[in-house]
Amino acid sequence: MTIVCRPWSLLLLAELVGACGHAAAQAAPTGGQASPTAVGLLPPGGYGSLTQSDLSLRVRTGDLDVRFVPLDARVTRLLARDSWESLRSLVASHRVQLDSVARMSGTSRPGLAFVSFFAQSANARFDPQTLTIVVRGRELRPVGIVPFSGRFTAQQLNVREQVSAIYLYSEDLPVNDSFTIKYGGETSDDWQSKQATLDRERARVASRSRDSVGDSTGVGAGPDTAVSR
Repeated sequence: MTIVCRPWSLLLLAELVGACGHAAAQAAPTGGQASPTAVGLLPPGGYGSLTQSDLSLRVRTGDLDVRFVPLDARVTRLLARDSWESLRSLVASHRVQLDSVARMSGTSRPGLAFVSFFAQSANARFDPQTLTIVVRGRELRPVGIVPFSGRFTAQQLNVREQVSAIYLYSEDLPVNDSFTIKYGGETSDDWQSKQATLDRERARVASRSRDSVGDSTGVGAGPDTAVSR
């Protein structure tokens, strides 16, 4: 089911369907039209070599391992082709729900993240709405959540059970800056330390793309569709 987050509550709105559709985006937050800040600045897709672990932030509590991956084209296009296309497909398969949640929250170009909760112990409880981002002293809470199964909304997991969802935020995630994620009193501020790796990979991707373009008829711009996440 789809979740729209309101202050201090979660409203359960509709059955989750696995349909593909058209979605609004941040360059593309949900994978559709590009935002003005990202047009012409996105690395070409399909030339990266990073793994999802290179983009992941993790928070560990006593019962849970929480994994947070920004779904922002400025960094997902630095992934190896298989990982990049996997995340694009993930967003594409939930675009109807993402568009619906964005509209209901009044957000035209939401920032997206792929979030997973993994239970380290039996009957581990979690509160998905309390996962927040801190950017230069500002706290961003999700404006909506699109879970992948009904077990997500049960908010309780068996040992070694995992549930995942796409989180929507009211603005682009600050992937070119530093930010912190917070959950259950624990924090991860590892994003700043990833910037050097991301910068090196951007340079490599640009070089590979130029070499490919110079060797053909422009196909080297890399595979892309309206889903640019």
